[in-house]
Amino acid sequence: MTFSERIVWWSGIDFRNGVPLSCIGEPESKTPQKNEKKRDSGTAARRTRRSRPTLANTTKPGTLDSMRYSNVCVEAFAYYLPEEIVSTESLEKRCEPIYQRLKLPEGRLEALTGIKERRVWTPGKTPGQQSILTAQKLMKQTGFEPNKIGALIHGSVCRDYLEPATACSVHRALNFPPTGFVYDISNACLGIVSGMIQIADMIEIGHIEAGIVVGTESSRSLMETTIQHLNTDISLTRKSVKTAFASLTIGSGSAAVLLAHKNISQTGNRLLGGAVHAETKFCDLCRSETDQSGGDAMSPLMETDSEALMKEGVAAAAHCFERFLSSTGWSRKDIDKTFCHQVGRAHQKLLFETLRLPMELNYSTLEYLGNTGSVALPTAAALGIESGFVSDGSRVALLGIGSGINVVMLGIEWQK
Repeated sequence: MTFSERIVWWSGIDFRNGVPLSCIGEPESKTPQKNEKKRDSGTAARRTRRSRPTLANTTKPGTLDSMRYSNVCVEAFAYYLPEEIVSTESLEKRCEPIYQRLKLPEGRLEALTGIKERRVWTPGKTPGQQSILTAQKLMKQTGFEPNKIGALIHGSVCRDYLEPATACSVHRALNFPPTGFVYDISNACLGIVSGMIQIADMIEIGHIEAGIVVGTESSRSLMETTIQHLNTDISLTRKSVKTAFASLTIGSGSAAVLLAHKNISQTGNRLLGGAVHAETKFCDLCRSETDQSGGDAMSPLMETDSEALMKEGVAAAAHCFERFLSSTGWSRKDIDKTFCHQVGRAHQKLLFETLRLPMELNYSTLEYLGNTGSVALPTAAALGIESGFVSDGSRVALLGIGSGINVVMLGIEWQK
């Protein structure tokens, strides 16, 4: 690799042309491809037919206001759900001591969040063990050969060890090539979506042909530690207890996504681009104790100012959304379906009201899965696609908000 190529790789800027690599577009062909599918009549009727803007001419050189891709496809999402179901009603019964002491009304948790139940893994199962199964399911689902995978990223909050990277055990189990990138990424509830951007960048620059992001979240230890804390800490008041209740909304799950270069894509599901936004002055609104890695051996506690986090998170999303529309070349009316991070009913309602989008565009899983952290959005996408919620030709928006506060939004033209 030459020095100039190294600069391009690390900075993402092609200094020969003075623009970010992800902003370099290709003029669209005026004639449709032979195998191109028509949009369904419902989608076409709601949209004025127009060509997406030529990407190379719509971004100011040297700016990072938006990210755009010309060569990246999202092949598929995969998921696994635990078998054990824990209802919100049963959790409240286990919290009877503090409910009685503080005279809290029964049904409070479900009424505030809309979450009826969540799931937990079998005790002792590690995030890495489950991520192996999820990645194997994804590979079988797509039919991709292992030698095509040039990057494996593990993106969940939970992981097996501080080191080595949990991605290493997953990479070994799936027999991926030794020449690829293998590492963990941590970005709260946006770990997997953030990993998608890194894989997309590697594909766009020509460094790899395909890559996988996978993750597994395990909520059992957080749930058990929170219940014990609530029932034994007699200093808690009706006001101070609020910061702990958000931890009872957390569920478990596992998800993975495979991205590939358009030349080897079997679907043609184009990742058009997206936008990011950070409001780090609010990074203390949702915070765990010191890092204990993950798994059942940890005894975590979380403090979350749910009301402030919802308000500031949605405000950050509003800032990001306008740049997202600019990046994809879409208007609000162009968006056919959305998949979001799953937090609670009030958060979902405020988000869609603020973004001025119809709620019926969104596929919600929070009612029966709770908040499953970094796997919430990709799991919702996998379930929605599996159920037929997304039709061929749909324009799909991934709208992620995570503590920090970080926002990641991506746009996909889904073909099949």
